[in-house]
Amino acid sequence: MAQAMAKLFGPGANLIAKLALLVFAEVLLAGLGWWFFAPRTDYATAAGWTMDQPVPFSHEHHVSGLGLDCRFCHTTVEHAATAGMPTTDTCMTCHSQIWTNAALLAPVRQSFASHQPIVWNRVNALPDYVYFNHGIHIAKGVGCSSCHGDVGRMALPSKAKTFEMSFCLDCHRDPGPNLRPPEDLFDTAWQRTAATPSPDALMAAYHLGGRNLTDCSICHR
Repeated sequence: MAQAMAKLFGPGANLIAKLALLVFAEVLLAGLGWWFFAPRTDYATAAGWTMDQPVPFSHEHHVSGLGLDCRFCHTTVEHAATAGMPTTDTCMTCHSQIWTNAALLAPVRQSFASHQPIVWNRVNALPDYVYFNHGIHIAKGVGCSSCHGDVGRMALPSKAKTFEMSFCLDCHRDPGPNLRPPEDLFDTAWQRTAATPSPDALMAAYHLGGRNLTDCSICHR
């Protein structure tokens, strides 16, 4: 009677079971890979992406073309936590004389007439639990382009770095290579040359060292 009973599993059951386990393992690994890598892609961090603005402001034109210093618009970058955004009065310093009727500057003229500030879309943002002070970084020899890239070549504002925690920690662990002389802090195209003081010399000049810059309380308060 036992011989007459039909077999529950056919000859290919082992193969099917192995294939099913293999597919399950691949799906699991793919899911874990996506969970780990997806937040680090440029799509997720917006690195390299251009941000739409109420007015298509070109750093390339104003910085490289006209030679404006970063501090002309970002007036508090040397002594405050935030770099500051220019008021419409700053824009109208020039645009009350040139391009006075340009259509793309209509929001600037409207803001100036109504005394309502232009609401710019933030390009570089950090989480609320991260404390960052522009002033101390400038005072310690970190130039604008170290974080913001060569804005003098950006036709439209874009995010140059990921601003992930690893980006900050890489610099905090070894700040020397990212330091530059005081006269070059606002040169967005600056590059280290043979004449540049060594990282160790700049570390000494800016009185860096002796403090653990990777301590959690440095950035999380």
